[in-house]
Amino acid sequence: MTRTFKSAIIAAAAATAVFGAAQAQTNPAQTPAPSKAASAVRNIVLVHGAFADGSGWRGVYDELTRRGYRVSIVQNPLTSLADDVAATRRVLARQEGPSILVGHSYGGTVITEAGSGADVAGLVYVAALAPDAGESTGDQFAKIPAPSGFVIEPQKDGFGFVNGPKFKSGFAADVSDADAAFMRDSQVPINMAAFGDKVSKAAWRAKPSWFVVATRDGAIEPALLRQTAKRIGATTREVEGSHVVFMSKPKAVADVIDEAARHAAHAAR
Repeated sequence: MTRTFKSAIIAAAAATAVFGAAQAQTNPAQTPAPSKAASAVRNIVLVHGAFADGSGWRGVYDELTRRGYRVSIVQNPLTSLADDVAATRRVLARQEGPSILVGHSYGGTVITEAGSGADVAGLVYVAALAPDAGESTGDQFAKIPAPSGFVIEPQKDGFGFVNGPKFKSGFAADVSDADAAFMRDSQVPINMAAFGDKVSKAAWRAKPSWFVVATRDGAIEPALLRQTAKRIGATTREVEGSHVVFMSKPKAVADVIDEAARHAAHAAR
């Protein structure tokens, strides 16, 4: 290699390095902005409730991923509490580091049972149940029944659907008619026996908890939500919304989850 050719290669490499550094400084699209979640627990695991699937979390998912979180969504089979807990723990096991575990409605019972391990840093209940050890979802409804407009229709095989004509008013009053109709027609039935399955260990007794009370919930009486939040000692936020408040007010719900992730990270130091 001649000295002239070698000098040209070195000069070209130096110019490329300088250009790359300048481009990184002037092109924000190539320079990741510092994540708002930089000091927070990084993983969020979302658990849906009965009569639904994980797709309803899309708005919350979008909010949290924009803030830098790694978000995973559990697809509960809704065949038994044990099966749903196993599905949740399967997703938790895939995370690198601790997670904030979030449950909606019956999903609150699931995270109460599934969230006691060291891989869970905190719990967020969204318009959810939170039984104590030895209690079931049904036991909580025995204290304060569901509103009369929320009607479940058990089938011959023991699974239940929400009544079609009353689905929107009882389950999803504040989403569009089209979205409510799609949820009604795509609902996932639950084995009604799951509502009688007892929790063996209540994670909220050992983990910090947050609670979103949906003030216009038509499936779980807001009085029961408030009573539950108080009993578990949760940091509570009231949000005006229906039972599917995580769909109608995804930013407000994501804000609570964000707060939980930041607080849990601080507490772990």
